[in-house]
Parts: sequence; structure tokens; C-alpha cells
Amino acid sequence: MTTQENSTEKPKKSIVKKLIRNTLIFIVLGSALAVYVCFYYPFGEGVKAGQLNYVVYKGYVFKTYEGKMIQAGFRGSAKTPGTAVQSYEFEFSISNKDIAEKLMKAGGKEVQLHYKEYLGAIPWRGYSKYVVDDILEIKDTY
Repeated sequence: MTTQENSTEKPKKSIVKKLIRNTLIFIVLGSALAVYVCFYYPFGEGVKAGQLNYVVYKGYVFKTYEGKMIQAGFRGSAKTPGTAVQSYEFEFSISNKDIAEKLMKAGGKEVQLHYKEYLGAIPWRGYSKYVVDDILEIKDTY
């Protein structure tokens, strides 16, 4: 062999190095996919109706709009029958400032809200995994 052939010959990677590299790539891509599915991909969406209890703007580092709606109907504790009756409460976050301001003015009124459900909550979007993204109807209670 000549010196020229030795200098142009590419060094061979070992099987262990390839395995480690491929494993790390798989872990990084798998983690990115898991984060996306858990926090950014809507698991479900729907409409809830009820009496709007409150909407507040709160948070220590990330200020977000949070709200609560009381829905018609009652539920008891399934574990201990005969215990106190509770109303259905829907706690949610609001990602849009304009929607939050409209809802702040509608406290105590009957509302229909469209929401998206995520598998997890992220601090800058809100404390709840339910995020309201539209107001379908606001009407006075009688």
C-alpha cells in the first residue's frame, strides 16, 4: 500500500459507536414526540354550557386567565353514598386575552364555551388541561 491510499482511507466507525448514536437519536426524537403529544396536540375538544362563576388573571411567573363554570346537575360521592351533594364544576384556562375580557364581563351569566383538552398543562398556557378558545353564546340568567 502506498502512503496515498492510507491517507484517503476513511476510518471505520465501530458498531458500538453507531449503536450509541442511533439510540441517542431515538431517545431525543421519542422525547420530542412525547412532549408534543402531551402538551401541544389536542386530545379532545367540545362544548360545555353552564353558569360562569368567575374569570381571573393570576400567576407568579406566568400570568394566565383562569375560570370556573358551574354546570347544571348534581353529583354525589361514588365512594361513600349519602354524602354531601356537589355541583359539576368546569375549571378552565383561557389562552386569548379578548375572550378572557368578554368572559370577565359575563360573570353569573349562562355561557356556552368551546374548549380543547390536552393531556397536560404547561405554565404559560394555564393551570388547567382544558383551554377555552371560543365563546359560542352568552345569555342572561332568569
